[in-house]
Amino acid sequence: MRISVAVITYNWPAALELVLRALAAQSELPFEVIVTDDGSQPATRELLERMARDYPVRLVHLWQPDDGARMSRARNRAIAAAQGDYIILLDGDMVAERHFIADHHTFARRGCFVQGSRVLTDAGLTRHLLEHDLVMPGFFSRGIERRRHTLHMPLLARWYARPGTKRRGIKSCNMAFWRGDLLRVNGFNEAMTGWGREDTELAARAFHAGLLRRDLRFSALAVHLHHPTRKHIVDNPNDRIVDDTRARQLVRCERGLDQHLAEFTTAPADLRPVPNNRL
Repeated sequence: MRISVAVITYNWPAALELVLRALAAQSELPFEVIVTDDGSQPATRELLERMARDYPVRLVHLWQPDDGARMSRARNRAIAAAQGDYIILLDGDMVAERHFIADHHTFARRGCFVQGSRVLTDAGLTRHLLEHDLVMPGFFSRGIERRRHTLHMPLLARWYARPGTKRRGIKSCNMAFWRGDLLRVNGFNEAMTGWGREDTELAARAFHAGLLRRDLRFSALAVHLHHPTRKHIVDNPNDRIVDDTRARQLVRCERGLDQHLAEFTTAPADLRPVPNNRL
């Protein structure tokens, strides 16, 4: 089983560096890390080229022009390019605990997708994390919310991970699918642009296709770095697309992953220097 991590980013290289360093320090390394970039300025590419010099796994950078928030398209390109059997979706401001990949590996099950959790940080703790290396907050740390998600308890995690069809709490910042299942539902819906709901719509189609959801609690831990949110948008047009998907019980979207498969019939380049390349 080869695991690809698809990290979406946009113009926050300091956070991305912390995310990539955490993935490089995992107790079980992924096969590859794909940074899919929704139009960042050159600083992000410069960071990746610097980190690639001694990165322990295949490191890929996919960039698309900045034409508004096109998260669905960016993630679809990463899925199309992935060389792994299993894809973990991670936001570029989500710093993974050292057992994150191993935990996702343990809880991967055919016929299911996985919904992970996150610890929320305030602005002060985020500044501290960015300035003082990879120091993961603990249960008693200041400046966090949902502190229960700092607890790594694999046995309890098995109880929470019973397959089901719960619709609430879908968030693609920490989520995982078998690549074949994403191909079957045609990935994210690229008719959805701007902030939010593309992950909810994808999960709806996954349920319609017969997939079940496993919740990862007390396992696959990650810390979400603080930033301003656009969560409370009034009359988000993406909500109407979600409603239509549910009403028509759609399994596949029209504008999705299949648009990008031809581009990646050959695997995209590994940024690491040639002597270190494994593919």
